[in-house]
Amino acid sequence: MTRELKVFSGIAVRAVLEALVPDFERTRGVRLDIVWNTAPVLVKRLLAGERADAMILNRAGVDTMTRAGRVLAGSEVTLASSATALAIRAGAPRPDIATAEALKRTLLAARAISYTDPAAGGASGIYFAQLIERLGIAADVNAKTTFPPPAGLVGHLLVSGAVDLAVQQKPELMEVAGVEILGTLPGDLHMVTTFVAGIEASSTEAETARALLDLLAAPSTADLFRARGLDPASSLPPAGRGSG
Repeated sequence: MTRELKVFSGIAVRAVLEALVPDFERTRGVRLDIVWNTAPVLVKRLLAGERADAMILNRAGVDTMTRAGRVLAGSEVTLASSATALAIRAGAPRPDIATAEALKRTLLAARAISYTDPAAGGASGIYFAQLIERLGIAADVNAKTTFPPPAGLVGHLLVSGAVDLAVQQKPELMEVAGVEILGTLPGDLHMVTTFVAGIEASSTEAETARALLDLLAAPSTADLFRARGLDPASSLPPAGRGSG
């Protein structure tokens, strides 16, 4: 019987992890059972009693699991960071988001917008909801907002024509064909989430989980992170502010 490695992972690193899965499963003789969701949802499930051999969460999520005694000592590794970005359908006119004022005008002029439902706990959704409050346009923006399904990608709403502007973490936007990245949030509105991995303290597959984390953190994987819209740990800013 093939051994199984249970992984709880944030959605932003999905494209990277899925690219590595086939070779890893073949060489290690193991099957990866991966649960994708926002970090807060995954943490809630773990604290409620579920188990995962490896966790790929945001900084806050791993810190929470460490305080709960659930992260194997010495197993934590910082993997990459992801910026919140805006996107349009490929080929559509590119509105101006170069400054806070330009961003505000673009958001108000958009026909329909999508961003992650803040109730889902993802960093980009929580932050963007706070940002439009800060800009004084929350009521106007939310009146024309369509949220994606839980753990869903706003890019699908873009390419279907349901919305003409979408906000999510850059690698999540890049997962959907037909989406064009407009840019990250301007100036001091810029927001970055740092992703950290760790091994479940009670895992019976700790050695295999360590091999997976070592692969994700390897220099040879850095280009894969970059190609999927993330900055590998070697190029991380001093601190990540994201929460999911």
